[in-house]
Amino acid sequence: MIDNDNIDNNINSLLGSYNFDIKITRDARFMDQKVTPDVLTIVADCIIQFVGSESKEFTARNIWENGYTNENVKDIFNKPDVSNKKARSEYDKFFAQPLRMLAYAGVLNLRKVRNRNFFTVNNYGVLSYISIKERNALNFIIKYLTKVLVDSDIFKLFNNFFLNNNEQNFHNLKSKYEQFIIDNTSINQTTEVRRIFTKILNPLCYNEKVNGTKSGYFSKDVTGYDELMYNRTNWRDVNKKRGETRIEYDSRVQKSENAKNAFIKFTVEKAKRLIKERHKYISEVDDAEAVGKATQAHHIFPKSTYPKIESYLENLILLTGTQHNSKAHPNNNTHLVDKDYQLSCILSKFDSIEKSINTNDGFYSKEDFIFVLNEGVSPNDKFNENGSFKEIKEKVVFEYQQTG
Repeated sequence: MIDNDNIDNNINSLLGSYNFDIKITRDARFMDQKVTPDVLTIVADCIIQFVGSESKEFTARNIWENGYTNENVKDIFNKPDVSNKKARSEYDKFFAQPLRMLAYAGVLNLRKVRNRNFFTVNNYGVLSYISIKERNALNFIIKYLTKVLVDSDIFKLFNNFFLNNNEQNFHNLKSKYEQFIIDNTSINQTTEVRRIFTKILNPLCYNEKVNGTKSGYFSKDVTGYDELMYNRTNWRDVNKKRGETRIEYDSRVQKSENAKNAFIKFTVEKAKRLIKERHKYISEVDDAEAVGKATQAHHIFPKSTYPKIESYLENLILLTGTQHNSKAHPNNNTHLVDKDYQLSCILSKFDSIEKSINTNDGFYSKEDFIFVLNEGVSPNDKFNENGSFKEIKEKVVFEYQQTG
C-alpha cells in the first residue's frame, strides 16, 4: 500500500534524483512496446504480490511463474499458461520490458549477472501507486517520459508538435527524433526507433489533448485513452476481417470477450483487496453496527446495475458483516438496496476520499468519484469536479431528498 505521502512529491523527488539524458546513457530502451498503462499497472501489482513487504530480489521469470500472475495475466492478455515451454520467450518479453523501464526510472534497482537481470524494489511508494490503477500508471509514464525528454534536451521538439499539431510537424518531429536516437545510441535502424516512438508520443499527446500517431502516420483524431492500452483496442475490434472464416471470427470474438471479462473480474477483486488494506479492516461508516472486523467491500451502487463503475475504488466502501447484511442489503437480500443507507455510505465515502485528495496520496481520485456519482445518482444537472467537497455533498443530499 502507498503511504499517506504526497505522491507527486514522491515521484518528482525520485525522477529528479536521476539524469536521464540519452546522450549520456546511450540507451534508447528507456521505453518499449510492452510498456502501456494496463500492462505496467498489472506488472507492478504482480511484483508487489510476489515480494510482499520483503526486500527480496527477483527476476522477470520469478514474477511470471508466480501463481497470482499466472492466474490473472494469461486470461486478461490471452497468453498461454506459464508452464507452456513455448510461451516462455513471450512471457520474458512481456515482463522484461516493463521491469526494465521501472528500473530505468529508479522505481526498481537492477543488478546484472552475465545476461540475467535481478531486481529489487527501490521506491515502494511509487510502485504501489502505479499498481493501483491504469490512470496512476499513465500519470507516472507521462511524468517519466517528460523528464527523459527534458534531460535529453529534445522535449522542445515534442512541445512544438503539441503547439502546432499538424501532419507536417508530425513528420518533422518523427524524423528528428529518429536521427537523435541513431546519433546517440547503438540503434542504427529507423524501423527499431519507430516501434518505440508511438509508445513515447501518444501518452504525451493524450495528456496534451492533441492528435498523435496511428499505424506510423499522423492520427486523424485526438489521441484517446483506449489507444494507449495493450489490450483495449483488441476488445473493440469485433468486425469480421477480410478472408477470416466464420470459425476463426467466432473464436477471436470469444477470446476477446473472455479477456474483457477476466480483466473486469481482476480489477474488481483487486479493488476490493485494496480497499480492505487501505482501511485496515475498519468500517468506513461509523454507526452502531460498526463493531468488529470490517470484511465486506461493498458496492455503493450495485455492479449488476452499474457495470461501468464496478471496479472503481470510489464506488467501494468497507463495511462490517452486520452493516452489509442488515443495513446495505436489508434481510441479507443482495438484490435490495436501502436508499437511506446508500446515502450514508456515500457521505462516509466523501470523508475517505477528501482525506486522500488533501494529502495527495494518489489512492482516490476526485475525478473518478465525480464519474461514480454521475453514473450512480444520475442527476439531471451533473456533478462538477470543480465544485468543493461541501458543495458536492450538499448536492448529493438534495438529489436523494428529491427522489424520496
